[in-house]
Amino acid sequence: MKRVLIANRGEIALRIIRACRRAGLETVAVHSSADAASPHVFAADEAVEIGPPSPGQSYLNQAILLDVAERTGADAVHPGYGFLSENAGFARKVADRGLTFIGPSPEVIDRMGDKARAREAAVELGVPVVPGSEGVFHDAASAEAEAGGIGFPLLLKARAGGGGRGMRVAETAEKLPGLFRQAHAEAESAFGDGAIYMERYFSRVRHVEVQVFGDSHGAAAHAWERDCSVQRRHQKLVEEGPSPALSAETREALCEAAVRLTKGVGYVNAGTVEFLYEPDTDKFFFIEMNTRIQVEHPVSEMITGLDLIQEQLRVADGQALSFADGPPPIQGAAVEFRVNAEDPRADFRPTPGRLTAWRPPKGEGLRCDSAVYQDGQISPFYDSMMAKLIVHGSDRADALARAADAIEAFEVEGVSTTLPLYRAMLRDEGFRAGAVDTRWMEREFLPKLLGRAG
Repeated sequence: MKRVLIANRGEIALRIIRACRRAGLETVAVHSSADAASPHVFAADEAVEIGPPSPGQSYLNQAILLDVAERTGADAVHPGYGFLSENAGFARKVADRGLTFIGPSPEVIDRMGDKARAREAAVELGVPVVPGSEGVFHDAASAEAEAGGIGFPLLLKARAGGGGRGMRVAETAEKLPGLFRQAHAEAESAFGDGAIYMERYFSRVRHVEVQVFGDSHGAAAHAWERDCSVQRRHQKLVEEGPSPALSAETREALCEAAVRLTKGVGYVNAGTVEFLYEPDTDKFFFIEMNTRIQVEHPVSEMITGLDLIQEQLRVADGQALSFADGPPPIQGAAVEFRVNAEDPRADFRPTPGRLTAWRPPKGEGLRCDSAVYQDGQISPFYDSMMAKLIVHGSDRADALARAADAIEAFEVEGVSTTLPLYRAMLRDEGFRAGAVDTRWMEREFLPKLLGRAG
C-alpha cells in the first residue's frame, strides 16, 4: 500500500491520516460541502469534495468514493467507523476494483454483521451466547410462537445495524406484538432490513467488549477488554478499560473466548467481540461482533501502548500481527468520555451551532481526539460527537481523579454539551465505585440528576 483513501470524516478521518503519515503512506480525504473546512481536509495529501451535506449523497455514495479512489491513485480504502465501515457490498466493490479494503473480508462482514449468523458461529465455536431465537422473524405472529420458549422479558434486536435502532424490550407476552411491529418498522427504515431476532433480556448486566485482531497468516489475538456499561438508549457515553467488574480469571476466559471466535471465523484486521456480563452469576454471553475499528479504541491503546490504526494498516498490507503472541500487559486504567453537542437536560437534544470557545484540557495522561475548533460549526447533518476525551492513570481511581480535573477545565461555549453530565457523574458514589450496569444511567443517575435540578 502507498496511498489510502479515507472514506469517512471528522476525528476518525484525522486519526487515520496521522497513522498513515507515521507509516509513510499518502492520504486522500473526501468531504461533503458542509465539511469543506474540516481539519481532515487540510491534513491529507489530497482532498476531494464528493457531494452535498446529506450522507446519502456524499459519505454513503459508494460509486463516487470508488471513482475518487481510482482518480487519485489510491490503492487502499480505510472506512473508519460508521457510514460504510460494515457494508460488505462496499468492501466487495473495493476489492473488485483491485484496491485493498482496510478491514475484514466481505464474506466475514456478511457473516458476522448478521447477528443471527454471528450467533450461530459462536455456538459452533463453543462461545456462550444469550438464550434466544435460532433464526430471525419478519412478522409478530411468528415471533410470538417462539417467544414462550425463550422466556420474558425479551429483547427484540434488528438483524442489521446498531446504535439502538430496531431494539425494543418486551416485558410480557401481551406487549410483544406491538413492540415487534415498532422494532421491525424502525429497522426497515434505518437499515433496509426489518428482520428481528429475540434474546432473553437481563435487567442488570454490564456491556463488556474485547478488542480483537486477526492477520492473513492465521494469527488472532486480543488487546484486552473495555467496559461500556454507561449507556443511554443503547448508545455508549463512557467506556473504560480494564473492566472494574471482572476478576483475573473471568478476564482471561472472556478474552480467550473472543480470540477463539476471531480465529474460528478466519477474521482479518480489527474487530470487537461484544458480551453481556452478569456480575451476580459471573457469567458472560456473546451478543455480537463489530467488524470495524470502534469509537472507543483509544481506551485499548492507552492501556496497552499499541497503535491500533497502524496495526490495521500493517495487517491490511499483508504483514503479521505485531502482538500475535498476546497483548502487552495491562498498563494502569483508562476512561473515555464522548463529548457530544447535546443537552442532557433536554432529553439529549442535539445542539448544532458555532463554537465560540473550544479549549480542551492538556496534561499528563490526557488525550483528546477531535476535529472541531473554535469558531467552527457543529453541523446538524452528522453525529453530534465533537470529541473523545481519554484519560489514563496508574489505576482506576487515579484515572477518575485526573478525569474530574480535566473535565472541570474543559471549556466549551456556543453549544450545549455532555460535559456537565460527566462532571456530575464523576462525583457520583455509584459510578466511582464501578457499581453500574447498562440501565444505570436511565434507571438511577439521570432521574437523580434531573430531580435535583427541579
